[in-house]
Amino acid sequence: MYRSEDLRTFAAPSESGFEASGEQSAADTWTRVKRRLRAELGEDIFASWFGRLELDAVVDGCAYLTVPTRFLKSWIESHYTDRVLTLYRTEANEVERVVIGVRSTTSRDGMAQRRLAEAARANHSSSTVAMAPASVPAVMEIKSAAPSHSEERTEGDLGGAPLDPRLTFESFIVGRSNALAHAAADRVAHAQNGQAIYNPLYLHAGVGLGKTHLLHAIGHEVRAQGRRVIYLTADRFMYGFVASLKAQTSLAFKERLRGIDLLILDDVQFIQGKQIQQEFGHTLNALIDAGRQIVVASDRPPADLESLDERVRSRLAGGLVVEVGALDEALRASILTTRIEAVKAIHPTFEVSPNVISYVARAITANGRDLEGAVNRLLAHATLTGSAITLETAEAAIRDLVRNREPKRVKIEDIQKLVASRYNVSRSDILSERRTAAVVRPRQIAMYLSKVLTLRSLPEIGRRFGGRDHTTVLHAVRKIEKALGEDNALSDEVELLKRMLQE
Repeated sequence: MYRSEDLRTFAAPSESGFEASGEQSAADTWTRVKRRLRAELGEDIFASWFGRLELDAVVDGCAYLTVPTRFLKSWIESHYTDRVLTLYRTEANEVERVVIGVRSTTSRDGMAQRRLAEAARANHSSSTVAMAPASVPAVMEIKSAAPSHSEERTEGDLGGAPLDPRLTFESFIVGRSNALAHAAADRVAHAQNGQAIYNPLYLHAGVGLGKTHLLHAIGHEVRAQGRRVIYLTADRFMYGFVASLKAQTSLAFKERLRGIDLLILDDVQFIQGKQIQQEFGHTLNALIDAGRQIVVASDRPPADLESLDERVRSRLAGGLVVEVGALDEALRASILTTRIEAVKAIHPTFEVSPNVISYVARAITANGRDLEGAVNRLLAHATLTGSAITLETAEAAIRDLVRNREPKRVKIEDIQKLVASRYNVSRSDILSERRTAAVVRPRQIAMYLSKVLTLRSLPEIGRRFGGRDHTTVLHAVRKIEKALGEDNALSDEVELLKRMLQE
């Protein structure tokens, strides 16, 4: 028996697998299967778990399906494989098995393929979820089926994710950009008599700025006081709720979840599905009304969680909302120094001069994970070459981190504020129904910048500009695009606004 999270990837079928007509027929059959799934399970469950399930091939009576993540693969295998197979056989009775893999570019290892083929032959007669046969090359990490100690503890802890022992208040480095978030987290963790304060505490920040570190630190501290803590990612919460619906134990799931002292929820922006969001809102209300503490983290403030129900967003914004700011240079230097000292405890000969630390802190500005990567690269250079770390070697070692760092995430609110300031109008004017020339042109520029600098759709942009229709946004974008090709002064002005927003 192999663990459900083992990675399987599928290559394209061999030349003998499909002719053009057969490929089209298989695609049509899969479309009908999905239609049956949607009708049987409902739109919410289908969209949450089957929207990204795709057909890869049908070979020798086996339908190979793929999903983008291991989590989706594990969930569908554990709960819906038999259902998918039954519906598939209704449309194509020649299909005898269903195999679900993760869409990946993992390299093909010959020995792994041979192990996989042997596993397929051994399990072919006993399971409908079969391993990929040798005719469809695949790679799979074969692991022990016995759960580890941490997994057993996690399963007993309401299905929550384990807390990382490294992420404590002692290992968190405080600077100007994260001081308020750290102080709020520390106050929540050390509240007298377990009293809920700043409820809920909502932390938001970009990637690698320390919000998850603070969540784990709070969890460690509260658990050390003997209180009941559960740490969940959005995926874990959705997994648990849908599992309870399928097993008809949703009442017990709700009671267990609401019987804890502290709920920590990470990446709340990924919660989706109307029914799941409703249950999340009910859980928030029940815990807050019962005086239980809630701590939530996301990559954006509550008002920007447009996929969440408005009542849930309002509840999340009703506590203390704190942004963990970008790491300033002094804080980046402190993080580097701390990381280097930790490495020196294992590699005593590893030396990095203050000048090199200062250079790396100036060059890498994205997040703490890139700083960790920089220390690893410096250590690799020192241990593999045996030479000292100089400014020149440091520059070569971290070049990829400097070149590939992510651009700043631009918010529509920032665009509106900057454009309003630049054209001497107010943000409320841009959002209003006013149609004077002094307001219309800045509004159209702001809409254009929102389209080119953010990932928001036209309807979403329209809603953020006073509830306008998406056709209004499209008209504004096209008009500014045309004007940019005719007016050099406007083109220079818009380029300047872009640079100011992205710096």
